[in-house]
Amino acid sequence: MELFILSLLIVAGFILYIVEVFLVPGFGLTGIASICCLAYGNYYSFVHIGPTAGFITLAITLLGGIAITVWFMKSKTLEKVALKKAIDYDTNPLQGLNIQPGDKGHAITRLALIGNAEIDGHIIEVTSFDGFIDEKTPVCVDHITDGIIYVRKL
Repeated sequence: MELFILSLLIVAGFILYIVEVFLVPGFGLTGIASICCLAYGNYYSFVHIGPTAGFITLAITLLGGIAITVWFMKSKTLEKVALKKAIDYDTNPLQGLNIQPGDKGHAITRLALIGNAEIDGHIIEVTSFDGFIDEKTPVCVDHITDGIIYVRKL
């Protein structure tokens, strides 16, 4: 009966460890339950079966934990959840656009100080120079500073 209880504790600990590593992100309840099952299984084998069985159980627990960790690292699990999209941020969004102060356009979105406007056929992010501007309101480029286009209502 002792071997059945010990086997049940060790198997439950490994199953919980697999659930923690593969299914549940972060360290949570399943990780704590896994540690408890494995620790109590080792304690149980030392106290109720004997030191030889305790050391064998300890070796099995350590080797099993290492094997599961290696299996996790070699599996493609991390690649399945990893972000693979490249960020294509442009440090100079106005490069190639010929937008000058005095150019006219209209607000695409409501400019709650910052929003989008269409100027010379280009939809770009602009900053309102004189407060809130509703969408579809005609605007005029006031000035451009450090890649930020400031617009006014027409």
